[in-house]
Amino acid sequence: MSLRRGFEAVDRGDRGVGVRDTVLVLPSVICSREVADRIADRVPGAVSAPHDHGCGQIGADKAQTHRTFLGVGANPNVAGTVVVGLGCESIQSDDVAADLADLGVPVRETAIQDAGGTDATVEAGVEAVEELRDRSTGDGGTTTADLSDLTVGVVSGDLAESTRETADPLVGAVVDELVDAGARVVAAGSERAVAHPEAAVERAASDGAAAALRDLAARHRDQPARASRVGREAREREFEAVTRAWGEAPVRAALDYGERATHEEGLAVVDAPSRFAEAATGLVAAGAQVVVHVTGEGVATGHPVAPVVKVSGDPETLAAVGDDIDVDATAAEPEDLLARLRAVAGGERVRAEDHGLVSSAITRVGPSM
Repeated sequence: MSLRRGFEAVDRGDRGVGVRDTVLVLPSVICSREVADRIADRVPGAVSAPHDHGCGQIGADKAQTHRTFLGVGANPNVAGTVVVGLGCESIQSDDVAADLADLGVPVRETAIQDAGGTDATVEAGVEAVEELRDRSTGDGGTTTADLSDLTVGVVSGDLAESTRETADPLVGAVVDELVDAGARVVAAGSERAVAHPEAAVERAASDGAAAALRDLAARHRDQPARASRVGREAREREFEAVTRAWGEAPVRAALDYGERATHEEGLAVVDAPSRFAEAATGLVAAGAQVVVHVTGEGVATGHPVAPVVKVSGDPETLAAVGDDIDVDATAAEPEDLLARLRAVAGGERVRAEDHGLVSSAITRVGPSM
């Protein structure tokens, strides 16, 4: 299959091309997530991205959440963002909106304490979403893109045998083809690099990438210990065995969680865990228009901003929840997954979109107060 075969995408200018055309309703704090959900439910084509953050966060945790808001709100799939705050949170909605505007994102803002309560905020938010939606239909236009124009996110959620031996190698082969064609790939699951810091550094494409990978490992050494099954199992296996979904390309960058990818092409590692909801948000914030999720357990949910292609190589999972899996790795070749990616980028819906199953979450650096 030719990766250069074109599909229609939305031209977002400096932000890249969008494979979806949604208005994002972004709560700046957990306290406004229900209101954001209500606003998005009222307007076709709008989505909300709930989370548990924004209140009482300090230091690196506050900075990471704010950075993630900007990355998600500026994703090329987003036509515009409505930021919804409460009014007393540590990450203020008007600050987030101003920073998104500086990034060239069409943005509106409202806050519950400023608007006059829940009902008034919902009405103000609906009006703002409709304004951005109407604006998006008249601006930008479409363009012909191909897979090499995309940032593709990859996360492998477990290290089961079927994942390591069947699904991960399939995804890794596709990652290599995407990289060879000039696409940008961002991979979550940094526990693997943390478990094998020296091997990760050896895979770096440059001194700068090597230094970034060393910094990533050092950050996790200095943070409070967290129990992680993937991290524990990664330490028990070779680096190559736990990173097969990343392909064989050198690592060109290591990104902080929430940081937008700026490398022109090739593979970057995002400092995001393998847990799906947190990983997907980190990949979307990095700029991924499409996410590939390897799941031996059959995790069915997608992400509100980017379509998620579910891949599984576990026969029991495929038999039990095959309707939630987009690609059966036991029967697929790399060209099959590439064809699916191209179709999804061109507008074909993934299973999670058909089922209306989405989730989002933001990882933490440390505890909130």
